[in-house]
Amino acid sequence: MPPAVAYRVIILLLWALVVLDAAVARGLFWDGASFLANMLEFGTFHDFYPERSHVDWVTQAPTLLLAEAGVRNTRLLAIVYSASLYAWPAALYHVALARVRRDATLMAAVAVALAAVYLPTSFFIVGEYNVAYAAVMAAMAVVVTGGAGRRRDGVILCAFGALCQASYEAMLYLGPLVAAAILWGLRRARRAGATDDIGSLLALLAALTFLSSALVSLQAVVEYWNLDYFVRVRAATFDFWQNLQFVIPFVGLAILVVVSIVLPRWLERRGPALLLGLVALLLAATPWLRRLDPEAMLFPPAHHIARTAAGGLVVAIAIAMWLHVGWRHAGRWGGPPRVLVELRRPEVGRRLLSAASALLLAAAVPDVALSRLWVGYLDYFRGLVTGHTGLVRANDLPMRQWPQRLFSQDWTYPALSALVRSAPGQGIVVMDKDYRSNPPFEPSCGTVPRLEGYAWR
Repeated sequence: MPPAVAYRVIILLLWALVVLDAAVARGLFWDGASFLANMLEFGTFHDFYPERSHVDWVTQAPTLLLAEAGVRNTRLLAIVYSASLYAWPAALYHVALARVRRDATLMAAVAVALAAVYLPTSFFIVGEYNVAYAAVMAAMAVVVTGGAGRRRDGVILCAFGALCQASYEAMLYLGPLVAAAILWGLRRARRAGATDDIGSLLALLAALTFLSSALVSLQAVVEYWNLDYFVRVRAATFDFWQNLQFVIPFVGLAILVVVSIVLPRWLERRGPALLLGLVALLLAATPWLRRLDPEAMLFPPAHHIARTAAGGLVVAIAIAMWLHVGWRHAGRWGGPPRVLVELRRPEVGRRLLSAASALLLAAAVPDVALSRLWVGYLDYFRGLVTGHTGLVRANDLPMRQWPQRLFSQDWTYPALSALVRSAPGQGIVVMDKDYRSNPPFEPSCGTVPRLEGYAWR
């Protein structure tokens, strides 16, 4: 597949998924319903905590503006909220692709990030990591294409840094990585005489902003280290195997990397394309694996679980992009490894791009399959709400059966109920609680919103 065609196909797919995800209001999954309900109830931003506020501000602002303007249709507000949640990472990945489109190997790296990081973790789109990871990929794309010393690109990098400054704890290690890459790019630009004082100042400011994101993240880690929620998060770090959409491409890419390092000339042959082709076929088949084993199913909550491992994959991809561009000549560390030499061969880059594009197309299959199941769940849940009055006991409902178990989260039932009501007095789904187990991460998220004047139309 020619790079120009691959670029257009990936961009079209990326934004088509944004439209689909917005249309089916996927932003209401899990915490998203509570976030939206609290935004409408209190008329202001709802951020998990201040250290993630910048992402919440930019993704919640359109919905709050519509509510302020008098819009009371919760279906429309849910669509707009979902569109904003998905459009931000899509736009950032679009920037990354646009910057690297003249280098097939770099474009393959961004396509891999979409297939192995974004799509396998984005059903939980309310998670701020989706925007943070995309911003890091976009920033690295700007740096490795020579933008660290130019004025316009300096402004862009500063904007990315400001967004990441209060985004997600992964910036604890991603922030210094991007900052180091910017300083390397600035040094390179100075040697080539491709910058001036203003361009240098902007690059230094961008690097400082990314470094500060690490300090903000460190503050969050220290402050919440012993919080029950974060204890559970740390304990689940290596449970990413529960996410088939993540673990299948992850294992395939790991095999590709190891074999390519050991046998670099393998990249000149069809082996990598065949390997990724097999991985793509298996990934595309995941919606039907449940027929062979009931537990081998797509599981949206696992998107949330795999986010930490996905951050490690972002680090690996970003470093690979940096080495691909930066290690071209012999220096104090010697000449570049043979694998990097092979990756710079145009025909190798084109084959990898074609394989990565196929992997991305395959990754979209389970993503769309989950969207279809989500539509059924939302219709079912809304039927419960509109068909009853008063409290509806979730304990009497098949919420632990497939496919409801894919999307149910007991402490968000009241918020989702309030959002999908079409008239006052309709049902509110609640789970019997002992007030000790499985509490919401924030008390306000476990309450029943009033949402007076709002209705699903």
